Amino acid sequence: MLNRTASLAAAFAMATTAAHAQPDFDSIEIKTIHVRGPVYMLEGYGGNMGVSVGEDGTLLIDDQFAPLADKIKAAIAKLTDKPTRFVLNTHWHFDHTGGNEAFGETADIIAHENVRKLLAEDQIVLGRQIKALKRHGLPVITFSDGLSLHMNGEEIRVTHIPGGHTDGDAIVYFTKSNVLHTGDIMTAGRYPFIDLDHGGSIQQMARNIDKLLAMIDDDTKVIPGHGPLATKQDMITFRQLLTDSMKIVRSAIAKEKSLEQIQQDGLPARWAGWDEGFFNTDQWLAIVYRSIKEK
Repeated sequence: MLNRTASLAAAFAMATTAAHAQPDFDSIEIKTIHVRGPVYMLEGYGGNMGVSVGEDGTLLIDDQFAPLADKIKAAIAKLTDKPTRFVLNTHWHFDHTGGNEAFGETADIIAHENVRKLLAEDQIVLGRQIKALKRHGLPVITFSDGLSLHMNGEEIRVTHIPGGHTDGDAIVYFTKSNVLHTGDIMTAGRYPFIDLDHGGSIQQMARNIDKLLAMIDDDTKVIPGHGPLATKQDMITFRQLLTDSMKIVRSAIAKEKSLEQIQQDGLPARWAGWDEGFFNTDQWLAIVYRSIKEK
């Protein structure tokens, strides 16, 4: 069984490497969306970014890829002439931390302690080697459970929510604006990535979403790790995806079905279209299968 699981993981890594191939960054544009109050969402290529602007300076949540750093800085400059004081990484993945070295030359980077450890060493994710960041790209402020920033007229609470996507996940809640940045704990309208090799599991991701649902209300604006600006109802729908996927795969495993048979059966029609992100349905079911078998 271990050899079979390893071979499945290797096949999955090969299949997903192409999906995560880097684009022509020159063609990427940074789109700015006003969320509420001093909070904005920036879309480019990679994880959704959050920005808080005001008299106290700028907080940037995640920074996508290094080649996009100048475009991201230009987008922020259209919102404020205040410097970017802090960059907060919601987790370590390359599509959320690739701009760290560019921003870290002038801003302080904040992240969970596990994120610093992972960024300080070479890693492999989705079959791709990720080189360690240089010193100024590493977080200089780390936390274990959480911290608060008091800036731009509100308390910004950062909380470690481990074990769903990775072991270093953090959410960011803007208390006055009632805006939640989930990092990759949640994606909107597309299958998520669960990094099983770095502490993630679908079981814990589901429990973490339950925690987030208990924190927010119907008026909360949700910036997901990937996908469009979302609501509490979108988070409920995402939770249902996790529930359906686990139920289907667990039932199939109990019937001694192989992964290939599970993939052939697929998911209910209501989830059609959720494969328009990084992963298709076969790849998503491979993640669920491995998580249930190993966790």
